[in-house]
Amino acid sequence: MDRNNSKSYVGLILILGAVWGLSETALGMGLRSCASLVSGSLMTGVALFFIASSWVVSRRILAVALLLVITAIFKMFDAVLLSLPLRHGAIANPIFAFFMECAAFLVLVIIIKETLKQKKLGQALLGGASAIIAVSLFPLVKFATGIPACVFPGTSIPLSICFAPLAIALSIVTVPLGFWAGEKFKAALSRIKTANRKKALRYIVSPATLALSLAIIALIRLI
Repeated sequence: MDRNNSKSYVGLILILGAVWGLSETALGMGLRSCASLVSGSLMTGVALFFIASSWVVSRRILAVALLLVITAIFKMFDAVLLSLPLRHGAIANPIFAFFMECAAFLVLVIIIKETLKQKKLGQALLGGASAIIAVSLFPLVKFATGIPACVFPGTSIPLSICFAPLAIALSIVTVPLGFWAGEKFKAALSRIKTANRKKALRYIVSPATLALSLAIIALIRLI
């Protein structure tokens, strides 16, 4: 990838990270400790959509890492608004989940053949396998944050394991959607780059989306 392309995808990653961070906050609205049963599984599917989109846009590990950092910042910003410590179950554990989802996707997307990734079936398999790895590793969160994973009421089974089939089923759908959306984002970026009169717009939209998403979170928490 040439230098111009490596610079151009950063704006899109900022937008994707902002929207993912906003969606995480919206899905986790009202949480103060443990996820509410299926919410974690829903978040896994959503996360892999944004991760897949960012990969298609950039084809770079650093881009996915940037996406991860932005989303983690959103989660920490929400912690500040809720007056929660960063090492709280509603903050630290989801951030650990982000790491596992990104790591699982990156490992698989690198080793899977390119010809397979270009097919919807291959993308669906990538999504399902990424979800399996991510939800299987999530119970290890206790060793990373010191906070045990939430369990199904009345049992010792982590919610991530209990509702793993839902996370896998969603990811089988959301990852192909992420690949599709990523291609659309790339095409839109190319059109903007060829329109010189819109050059300034490229430097405004991304920070504006980031600021707007943070403002929406603050407004929601203040209401």
